[in-house]
Amino acid sequence: MESKPVPAKLLNAAPPYGHIITHEKWRGSTLVQSLKGSVKTIFEEELGVVDFCLSNKACVLYVSESDLVAGNGYRRKIVRFRNANSGLQGIVIVEKTHLSEQYFSGLQKFVVLELGLTLLPVSTAAEAAQLIAQLVLGENKENPFRRKSVSRLLEPVVLNLVQQIPGVGKVKAMQLLQRFPSIHQLCGASVHELEPIVGQATAQHITAFFQKQCT
Repeated sequence: MESKPVPAKLLNAAPPYGHIITHEKWRGSTLVQSLKGSVKTIFEEELGVVDFCLSNKACVLYVSESDLVAGNGYRRKIVRFRNANSGLQGIVIVEKTHLSEQYFSGLQKFVVLELGLTLLPVSTAAEAAQLIAQLVLGENKENPFRRKSVSRLLEPVVLNLVQQIPGVGKVKAMQLLQRFPSIHQLCGASVHELEPIVGQATAQHITAFFQKQCT
């Protein structure tokens, strides 16, 4: 059944550093081809509605331009994704293009406010691959020097993503990335940590954008 959870064998053993577990349906795709040289893919058929497992803590569902334009069917898939993998950090990556932009605000409200998932927009599959690589390599804490160099290589795509947060322009985005050099670190930042850099209002926009659940 499509909504079954990620198999325990995948959750109990994180992929090796620089690897990502990918649904078999993505084999040969532009996105996977774009991952070459940054992270290695391990293909697996038994991922249910999950497209990518980044680690034993986070998984990704990909919503394409065609998914958005075709109607609201993608919403049921996102709900199954959330319900089947409640023990993981759920990340929804969506193609925000000229054609699909009109549907983005509705998707953002549904994914972030109603379901409590993280929503990350990209413009192309190649850009999504760069973002996924940043997320995968940012998970690892054992090789900070390697991670830092990769972060610098991917800075343009990360900078573009951060600038899509309400109230964040290029200057603030650069200041944020100097303090929080990876998407994972920025996702985990509290309003208190963000305020000195961007002010209280924008700090709240940022935590809402990434749906940071404070404890």
